[in-house]
This record gives sequence, C-alpha cells and structure tokens, in this order.
Amino acid sequence: MTEKMTGGEAMARQLAREGVQHIFGIPGVQLDYATAGLSKVTESVTFIACRHEQTTTFAADGYARTTGKVGVGMVVPGPGVLNAGAGLVTSWSVGSKVLLLTGQLPTRGLGRQLGMVHEIPDQTAILRSLSRGAELVTDPDRVPGAIRQAMAQLANGPGPVAVELPPDILSGRTAAELLTPQPKATPEAGDAAALDRAADVLRAAQRPFIVAGGGVVASEAHGALLALARRLGAPVTTTSNGRGAIDDRDPLALLTVAGREVQERADVLLIVGSRGLTQSARALPAAEGCKVVHITLEAKDFGPPRHPTVSVAADAAAALDALAQRIEGPDRRCWAEDLDAVRAREAAALAKLQPQWSYCEALRRAIPDDGVLVNELTQVGYVAMAGYPVHAPRSYLWPGFQATLGYGYPTALGVKVGNPTRAVVSITGDGGFGYGLSELATAARYGIAVVVVVFSDGAYGNVQRMQDAQFDGVHLGTELTNPDWVALGRSFGVHSERASDPTQLEMALRRAIDADRPALIEVPMPACPDPWGLILGRN
Repeated sequence: MTEKMTGGEAMARQLAREGVQHIFGIPGVQLDYATAGLSKVTESVTFIACRHEQTTTFAADGYARTTGKVGVGMVVPGPGVLNAGAGLVTSWSVGSKVLLLTGQLPTRGLGRQLGMVHEIPDQTAILRSLSRGAELVTDPDRVPGAIRQAMAQLANGPGPVAVELPPDILSGRTAAELLTPQPKATPEAGDAAALDRAADVLRAAQRPFIVAGGGVVASEAHGALLALARRLGAPVTTTSNGRGAIDDRDPLALLTVAGREVQERADVLLIVGSRGLTQSARALPAAEGCKVVHITLEAKDFGPPRHPTVSVAADAAAALDALAQRIEGPDRRCWAEDLDAVRAREAAALAKLQPQWSYCEALRRAIPDDGVLVNELTQVGYVAMAGYPVHAPRSYLWPGFQATLGYGYPTALGVKVGNPTRAVVSITGDGGFGYGLSELATAARYGIAVVVVVFSDGAYGNVQRMQDAQFDGVHLGTELTNPDWVALGRSFGVHSERASDPTQLEMALRRAIDADRPALIEVPMPACPDPWGLILGRN
C-alpha cells in the first residue's frame, strides 16, 4: 500500500523526480505546506528566498535561458501572482521555459468573491493570458500529474506554464504515486514538401542572407546554423534574443547595423527561430523581389505583415539539419566580399556614440568569452544591444519585446545560480536598478556572485532625452533621487566601488569577476547622445 503524503510533499517529490534543482520563491500562508514539502527534499532541490515576487519569475527566466533547463518560481496568490506577472510575461515574450507554482484560495472559496486573503477575480484566467497554460489543481491526487504535465509542456515548446495549488490541496493527504517524467518528444523538422521548396529557393539564391532568432539558441542549433551558412555562403545576423546563435567573430557574422546594410542587398532571406518582425511590428526589411524562407515553431508567426515565400513550422535545429541534407555540395564562398568594409563603417558609427560605446568596449574586454551579459534598458545597454559582440551561446540576455525595465539584476541572479562557474554581469541604469535593488540582500545571503554595474545619471535618461527633443525640455517625472550606491551596496555586505571612466570600469570588473563574489560598481554618467537613429536605421 502506498504511503500517504500531503499534497505539498507530493509536489516537492515530483519536482525532484523531474530534475528540478532550484526554486526561486517567497513563502506565505497559502504555501505553508508547499514549503514544508520542499523542506524534505533539500538534498536535491534548493529553495532561494527572494525579496520581491517579481524576482521569482525574472530569476527563473534567466536560469532557463542560460541553462536550457526549466526555471521555477513560487509565489502566493493574488498580489504575489500579479507581482510575478512582469517576469512571467517577459518569459512569454522570449519563449523561455518557466514554471510558476502559485498558491490559491481554499477550494471552498474559489469563485465566490468572499474577500478572502489574496483573492483576485479569476486568477486562473489571468495566468492563462500570460502563459501557454495554467492548471488549477482541485484534488491532492492530481498533484503529481499536474507537475508532470507542466514539465512535459515546458520540455516540448516555448513559453511559461503555471500550476495553481490551493492550501487545502497542499495540506490534503494523498496516496497517489509519483510519476516517471515524460520523455521529451523528438523535435519536428517540419513538413517535408515545405522543406523541399525551401531548399530549392535557397539553392538557387545568388545572395542568400540569414537572420537567426532566439529559437536557434533555445534549440541548440548553433552548429546547424553555421554549417548551413557556410554551405550557402550566407552572411548571418541575429535578433536581440538570437545573440550568441553565432560567434560574432565568425567571418560570416554581422552585428545589427552592418547586418541591416547587407540584408537589404539579399535576393533570398532565411529567417529562422524568430517571429520575423521589427520592433515596430513590420516585416523585416528586404530588397524588392527578395524571396523569404521563414522557419519558426508556431504557424501563427507567418501571418501579415509577413508574406513568406516558403514557411516551415518547425524546430530550428531539426529544420536547419534537414535543409543542410537537401542542399548538398561544397561550402560556397560568401557572395558579399565587402563585409570588412561594412563592419568598419559600423564601427565608425558606433564610436560616435560616446561615452556609451567606450563602456561597451570595456565590458567586452573584461567579460570572458563564455561570461553572461544581462543587458538592461539603459544608455549603455541600448548601444550594447546593437554593438556588443557575443562569443558563446546563452551568454547574452535581453527582455524581448516586453522591454521590461528593471528585469536585469533579478534575472542575473537566476543566471548565476544556474551557471555558478561562469562570470555573470548585469548592466543597468539607476532607474531600472531601483526596481530590484533589494535583491542585493538575496545575493549576499546566498553568495550569488553577480556583478551589477549601475550607470547612474540621476534620471530616466532615455525618457528625459525624448522630453528634451519633443517638448522643449519640459521634464515631468524623469528626475531621480538616488542613494549613495557604493554605500548602499556595502550596507548589504556586497563589495562595492565606483568607476569614473571605461578604463576604471574594466579594471573593477576584472577584479570583481576574479573575486567571484557579489559586487556592485557604480558608474556616474553624463547626458548621452541619442542612439536610436543608428540602432533602428532611422534617417
């Protein structure tokens, strides 16, 4: 006879069986039996208590995107879920594998609007709107199955999943057996006829060009991408979430500005692992008459304003391998013989954006090739988005089309937990850092050796510059009152110092990375020139 256990114990044991090693969470009354269950599996699952619920899902996202594993967050219902929503919707926008475990009301109160603690109208519907799916568990016997189903969903598709566990389900007794994890399905290469057509178009191309998105990184398709690019002699550029799909030092690799120039000369554009849209929701720019082969997981991403010549709904790695098998022959010479000149023009344009570009160069010199840069929405970060060279897979993060201000430092904590031997650097502005600065306590408590660089200009600088340009310098809500950042970091027990120029930043970063301890580096910043004309290609 199977020994009975609580629903919370069933949850914890099934998570351990699924291979979960870390959970980012905040305990609370509806989760008492969940944390009690986790306390019995500490030999295999580590619970990291955060200081704000948004960090639970941000950290889970960073963990997932840089390890390829499922990142797990846990929060109380109601305000806990709403606070965690920013990280959940960020993981949805970038397609990362995040499992959110949430409390709920006791089952007797569900849907009755009785004013119970943490009640909000239809939490399940809210979670379903922000994720690929959410299950409300209403029977303790269902707990192992709900966890296994969620993990299987995450193994076989992009985006977050949520499981709601009411307190009476967590405290209830069950004799349900733990379940064997479902094996990951074999990735689909896509429709064979569509792949044949795509291969025909690419084989006939005189000037092929590849745009690689986050799906290439997520599916570990780096080798397949490079093999096909060499077979075709095609230059490659990446989207913001595709950075690391190719080493930016490769002869075929082009960063944002250079890539845009060459892309508009192509006669065939291969878009792989990306929605295929610009930041303003337009189809990627292409020359008149250019044919487009679009490969991505979900068929909905082929619709207008995109009009692909051939579309293939498929896993990036499987589809790229299938195309390489169809396009035989020796590797072609790259058709664009002026790539070095294009890169030189890009470098000259970036160098005009000072001091941002010099700080980007200092970051690249100091961070090891496999070190992870978590890039935030800040003056240096915007330029890094276009010009920071990425050398290894899963070594650069951006919040996708959510553009989530304040995501950076909490996300970086999850990155470091999942990658303890890699250097992890978060760059942020004083505005964005204000959202998650309490997590300095989390870094100190658990020894999470993230180095955060705070570029401090005393303002929401990007918004303030726009107010200057559009409203004759009338500012509203953009000035910030900041603490002494170095003193603040030290008060948490975090090594902290100030760097006043790019050389000092490089030296401070090297020291902090070598010390492998939590660190904060403040960099005072002046007003910065507008980078958006260069980054977005506006005249």
